[in-house]
This record gives sequence, structure tokens and C-alpha cells, in this order.
Amino acid sequence: MTIGGFELWLFLAGLGIFLFGMHMMEESIRLLSGGAFRSMIRRYTDTNLKAILSGMTSTAILQSSSAVSLMVLAFVGAGIMTLTQAIAVMMGTKIGTTATAWIVAVFGFKFNIDAFSLPMIGIGGLGIILLAKSPKYVNISKFLVAFGFLFMGLDYMKTSVDDFSDAIDPEVFAGYGAVVFALVGLVMTAVMQSSSATIAIVLTMLFSGVITFSSGAAMVIGANVGTTVTVLLGSIGGVASKKQASLSQLIFTVSTAVVTLILLPVLSWFVLTFLGFNENIVLGLALFHTLFNVIGVIVFFPFISKLAGFAEGRFREKEETFSKYIHKTDPQVTDAGMEAFRREIARQLRYALMFVEQTIHPNRHGQHINYDDLVRYHAEIFEYNTKLLSHEVSKEEAERIDKLLRASRNIMNSSKNIFELKDELAMLSHDTDPSLHSSHRSITERLQKLIAKGKEIKWDDDPAIETDRSGEVTEIHNFIENEDKEFIKMCRSFISDQKIRRTEITYLLMLNRSVTQSSRMIIFSMKTLLESFGIADSKVS
Repeated sequence: MTIGGFELWLFLAGLGIFLFGMHMMEESIRLLSGGAFRSMIRRYTDTNLKAILSGMTSTAILQSSSAVSLMVLAFVGAGIMTLTQAIAVMMGTKIGTTATAWIVAVFGFKFNIDAFSLPMIGIGGLGIILLAKSPKYVNISKFLVAFGFLFMGLDYMKTSVDDFSDAIDPEVFAGYGAVVFALVGLVMTAVMQSSSATIAIVLTMLFSGVITFSSGAAMVIGANVGTTVTVLLGSIGGVASKKQASLSQLIFTVSTAVVTLILLPVLSWFVLTFLGFNENIVLGLALFHTLFNVIGVIVFFPFISKLAGFAEGRFREKEETFSKYIHKTDPQVTDAGMEAFRREIARQLRYALMFVEQTIHPNRHGQHINYDDLVRYHAEIFEYNTKLLSHEVSKEEAERIDKLLRASRNIMNSSKNIFELKDELAMLSHDTDPSLHSSHRSITERLQKLIAKGKEIKWDDDPAIETDRSGEVTEIHNFIENEDKEFIKMCRSFISDQKIRRTEITYLLMLNRSVTQSSRMIIFSMKTLLESFGIADSKVS
């Protein structure tokens, strides 16, 4: 379909290929990096400057400010990161996201795109098929395909507007003003959920002469604000700390946009005339994108703590409890407190088993258990344990309380292990290699049997549970240990038959070890809870 020289379908095809390339690139980098970026963001945020650099680096590599910001929201919600740290990281993401504009501006309009996009797609596509046994090399191949698609889509968009630019006079848009173009950029980004796609379109239109530098700059400012939509959506229904982080980013981004729009003529002159980018306005726009974000960070840097304080004042943390028994039981009444404590840990076990089940079967319907909620739940249990022991208790009671706490800690550690293995298990489940597929089946079957046994016992709802269940728990323990040995035997056969690579054997053995340890911790908790039945006679409603 051609409208006044504008190839609509070619443009839409280019946009679709570009967005698909961006999504594929983000996914492949995330799988290749494992938890590296999560670890970096958590570890290197002890000062505001480090937090900004962490956000900037992670976003530049992952090519998604939204992904990093949503990761930060999760850390804030779990209490792992303070609001001040989160604000600094999200400020850094604004600088990091400008890397896309530089890549597109430098490579997308100066080189023959076919000369490097087609080889990348070809080599990557063959790699996905020929290296299917290795998840690592498959993801590297996907990255190459994604990078090729990125520039192929850009080339299609550029071609679609080449003829259109001859029929359009840029002066037609002059009367609309910078604010209108900024709103257009904002809406485009909010709809596509990608500022990178919006900026690629803006650079294409600028290169073809459809819009002026000032109009393109205004659209880039709007796109910068549009990225906050994803973060705002991610905070809906969340805890107060997530809303505080979202509000802080919104204030920072909108304030930077307003100031930049006011100073747009001065900044445009600075980039085009003073720095001499008048002959290369595409590269000049990439510089402008980085410049105004850096200025925004510099201006807000001294006020990060005050911004956090303002946001905290708007959204107060509510006293939220996840417990069913301990929050309404006075710990000074020791017998009642110990029974409530036991029942609460039994309930924690039930929820942990549900969490493990949804991790290995993510598409099943049922109650969704959030890992962050499990973390806060465990914190409530630990806090109640402290209250129990702050009152006078006998040596025997203290030992019983300590055993129950160890059971709770094992439940939490097991949940944490499974949570960290989530991506690896998902990747293994989609692998087409028969050996890796059978490995995944072995792991999921043993976890499912453990879950089924745990669900049979009405841990916290039936205070008169039979203690002869201990034999069944011992049976499942023996099953887990036997499956661990069988798995190692299977790996030996893989090596003997040369079915998979040595590196994959190490990967499978480490995965098996983590799953086995997690299962043991759950079983230890089950045994402790079974032993604890009858230690307190008081009933808690």
C-alpha cells in the first residue's frame, strides 16, 4: 500500500522486524548473562554514583531500560534495595538507554546494511539449528539473528520513507510546536513499549528529511517520558515502595523533559552549531539524547534523598501481614505462641510447595504464589520467633522453637534455590536434545512427587494429624536420594555415549545438586513438623 510515496506495509514490516529483533536480543542477553545483571545491580549500589553507573551499564548492554527498571521495582518490593538506591539506578537507565540511538545512528545510516545484517542472520540462523544441543551457543546465535533483524528492520523503514520525503516539506510540521512532537513521541513509546523503536523511527525520518532536527529532538524527549509507562504499570497493585520508586522516576523524567523542552533552542544550537553536527544531524540527535539525560542526572543527583523522602510521603507503607496464626497470637502465652508458630511454618511449607509447583509447571491454573511474598512471610515468622524467645521459656521449649525455626529457614532456602533455577529449568524444558529433555523430565518428576506427598498432609489445618506419616516422608526421602544417584548414572552414560558436551554435563550435575539439596531441605522441614505435633495443646483459631 503506497500513500503519497510512503510504503505503508514496508514501513510496518520494518517496524515489526525491528521490534522483534529488540525483543529477541534482550531475551538472548538475559539468558546468556544468567543472574549477572541482577547480581551487579544488587551489589554495586552502595553509593548513588555506583547505582547510577550500574543502571547505565545494565541498560546499555540489555538494551532495555524497562527491563532494568522492572527488575529494580522487584528488588525494592522485596526490601533488597532502598528507595534511594532504586532512584539512582533508574536515573542511570535513562543514560544507558541512549546507547541504542548511538548504535542506530553510527551503523544504521553509514554502512551498507545488507553487508552485515544478512551474514549475521545467516550465521545465527544456522547456529540455532546446528548448535541446538548447547543452550549457550543457541543464545549467541539468537543474538546474532536479533542484531541482524534490528538493522534489516531499520533499512526497511528507511526505504519506505525515501520517496515520501520528496513529497513532504518539513515546514508543514513547523506550526505544531515542540510540545506536540513530544506528545507524539510519548504516545508512540507507550504503545510500542519501546523507546528504541520510537527513536529508530525518528532517526529514519530525520535522515530522510521528513522532519527537522528540533522536531526530532522533541519526539526523543517524549520517548524518554514514554518509557515510564511500563514502570508505572509494573507498580500497579504493588507494595508502597514500588509506587514510591515509580513516582520518583516519573518526577525525574517529566522534570527533565520540561526543562529540556524549554531549553530546546539553546541545546539544538549547542549540538548543531557549537559542536559542529550540522552536517550530520542524525549523529547530532543521538548526542542530544545522551546530553539532556546526562544533564538531568547531574541536576537531580544532589536531590536524590529529598526525592525519595517526597515519594515516601505520598505513599505510606501499610502494615501488611501474610501470616494466618502468629499475627493474632500473643507470644507471651508460650503454649499458644508455640502452637501458632508451628502451624504458621506448616502453612509456609504448603505455600512453598505451591511455589515450586508453579515454577516447574508455569502454565497450570491455580493460586499464584509470589516469591517476594514468601520472603516477607519468612521475615514475619522470624520476627515472631524473636518475640517468643524474648519471654521466659524453658530449655526444652527453646530447643523446640529453634528446631521449628530451622525448618522455616530450610523452607525459605529451598524456595530461593528453586526461584534462582527458574530460568534454567525453563530453558531445559524447551531444549530439543533428547538427553537434555530426559534430564529435565527426571528433575520435574522427582519434584512433582515431593509436592504430591507434601500436599497429601493437611499440615496447618489439622492439629490432630497422625504422626505415622513419618514413614511416608522417609519413603519420599529415599526416593529423592535414589533419583539423585540415578541422575548421576545417567550423566555418566551421556559421557560414555558422547551424547552431550562436557560443559553441559557440568551444567546438569550442578542443576541436579541444587534440586537435590532443595528437596532435602523440604523433607527435613516435613520431618521436623511431624515431630512437633502434640508439643502444644492450646488451639489457635
